[in-house]
Amino acid sequence: MRKILLLMLIHCLLQVQISARALAQSPVKKAEKAESVQGVTLKQEAGKVNVLVEGQPFTTYYFDGYNKPVFSPLRAATGTIVTRGYPMISDVPGEAKDHPHHKGLWFTHGDVNGVDFWSESDKTGKIVHRKFLAVNGGSKTGVLQSENEWVATAGETLLKEIREVRIHSLPGVRVMDFDVKLTAVNGPVKFGDTKEGSFGIRLAQPFSDKSGGRMENSRGGQSEAGCWGKAAEWVNYTAKINGEALGIAIFDHPTSFRHPTHWHVRGYCLFAVNPFGLQDFYNDKAKDGSHTLKKGESASFRYRVYIHPGSAQEGKIAEQYKAYAEGVRFKK
Repeated sequence: MRKILLLMLIHCLLQVQISARALAQSPVKKAEKAESVQGVTLKQEAGKVNVLVEGQPFTTYYFDGYNKPVFSPLRAATGTIVTRGYPMISDVPGEAKDHPHHKGLWFTHGDVNGVDFWSESDKTGKIVHRKFLAVNGGSKTGVLQSENEWVATAGETLLKEIREVRIHSLPGVRVMDFDVKLTAVNGPVKFGDTKEGSFGIRLAQPFSDKSGGRMENSRGGQSEAGCWGKAAEWVNYTAKINGEALGIAIFDHPTSFRHPTHWHVRGYCLFAVNPFGLQDFYNDKAKDGSHTLKKGESASFRYRVYIHPGSAQEGKIAEQYKAYAEGVRFKK
């Protein structure tokens, strides 16, 4: 009897081993595993889309719940967060708690037909998500395309926005391409001359000048004094976060509105592209950076966010910008 029971136990163990080997060798399971970690994955939930690159969290797109759609946080390829947590996360040690409207990454402007879309209160305008046109992951690139409306405080829609964001899967870096088309829908729309705009990121505290961060632009400018209000093809910030050297650049595409753009970049970590604020930037009331779209007219804004290890030189930012400007996918 004992021999029979022993033989039955051995038989069961052999069957388990055979099943396990078959499962491990199954091509369907292998494909499922590869799909879960390769490329760009977009997971839509209520009010947000989680973005993963190579299976690791990169950012979250919040399209509801705030005065404007925002991406927060942004991470380097190592997983290190490069944007400020406040006000969405209020207890990050050492963070400045100013300008609560500086949330992650955003696109808006401080004077649109006299309405402030930059700040946030019951007296400011809102950018309202209407629908997604695409939410597609991919082995190399993921695409988020949405239709938004810029709604004034009185409830009138001033602008229709088509926003396409492409997130790329590349080794060692994180890359986002933005293509935003704004169209005046109910009459003329004037973008006023103000420094409060437009495509912005609030960086993590280590990027500040007081924490040893470094700012430089494509034309040799350094620090806030050499970069704020200046025209340039790109600006790059560098910092050390817990000993890790990281950089983040914004590229202005040659086909973008008013290229080369001007920059609203501050030593306290506001990193913004602003093609409109010429009076402030030049301290000259004779200048007029405003722009008016007639009903039905459009303007397009095209930028790349490039998060990389090391300095601008180590990250080859000048070469990467050249590739972007020339339409080369990426410089190796």
